[in-house]
Amino acid sequence: MTRARIVSLLLALLGIQLTWFIAPAYACGCGAMVPDPAARIAVSDERSVLRWDGRREDIVMRLTVDGDAHHAAWIMPVPHRATVRLGDPAVFGQLAHAMAPVHRTRYHFWPHDGEWPFDGHDEVGDAAPPPAAGAVSVVGRQRLGPFDVARLTATDPAALGDWLHAHGFALPARLKTALQPYVDRHWEYVAVRLAPDTSGAMLHGALDPLHLTFAADRPVYPMRLSRLAGLPQSLGLYVLAAHRMETRTAIGGLPPEVVFAGRLTTHDGALGELASGTPYLTAFTQRFPDPRRISGDHELRRAAADTPVQQVIYDDELRRIAGIPAWLLTTAGGLLVVVAAVAVAVVRRSRRPVPPPPPVEPPPPLSPSVPVG
Repeated sequence: MTRARIVSLLLALLGIQLTWFIAPAYACGCGAMVPDPAARIAVSDERSVLRWDGRREDIVMRLTVDGDAHHAAWIMPVPHRATVRLGDPAVFGQLAHAMAPVHRTRYHFWPHDGEWPFDGHDEVGDAAPPPAAGAVSVVGRQRLGPFDVARLTATDPAALGDWLHAHGFALPARLKTALQPYVDRHWEYVAVRLAPDTSGAMLHGALDPLHLTFAADRPVYPMRLSRLAGLPQSLGLYVLAAHRMETRTAIGGLPPEVVFAGRLTTHDGALGELASGTPYLTAFTQRFPDPRRISGDHELRRAAADTPVQQVIYDDELRRIAGIPAWLLTTAGGLLVVVAAVAVAVVRRSRRPVPPPPPVEPPPPLSPSVPVG
């Protein structure tokens, strides 16, 4: 069987995104989400925790979906054989608490909008992460909450098609290059069918997280399939390792921004269990305005230094003295000084003695008349 047929059968799963114009699906950072025909689904939020201890990688992923699909499928490439189990949703809340911004007070002297005497002005609005090349076969199948999980390897190309067809997914023969790099590197795949626990219910809201574990000599987060998305994508990724980590490249997106970096101090709960042996947390956020430019997967490496990073929220306050605005005291004091100086000058001027007028000299006497003879 030719490699072209193998690749086309693997990639047919992704082609549905370009052929169902009335029922669009959206790629997520970790793979491809595909709804049933005549339905739509969108991944509105994706959060992933990547843990790497030098030999093994864990990815805990939670998707929040919107739409009217009763079930959908999703596929994720992995470099080695993966085990899959349900993750603990508490880990995301504990992460948010661990990397919460610190608040600091920043004083200003002159009043801002909303502060007297400018409190009548319009208020400013809030400012706003190997088998031989060939075919595909199902090597494991399990039910995890709302997920029907199949672990696949490249040994029988018809298996993936049969598994998807049995669940009502059309397979147009399109996009024959998206998975080619994974086939060339002999990666495996985790295919997941999402279905609500209640019969007839739609997929909506935050789904239970999935926890994937596989061997990895270097940390990698699969992103290549997101180039199939038709809308701008964003990634929020938490990385747990022994030291601060960084991405090797931007893989076609805007430069990743580190929003937190530091050692975790908590060792309790789901986060403490997950971070055991990998206590340094690096949190990235990245935007992909044009997903077609995504060039590969995120490969991570140790940063040059474990420099901590934490967001700071400044609470602006008007500087006061004894409860009175400092600017008012200063201005009033300055006016008083000016008034006092003027008053002193006026008083001193009023008390200055007035010199007497100069004496008036009498006119010289007239000379007597001399008669002319």
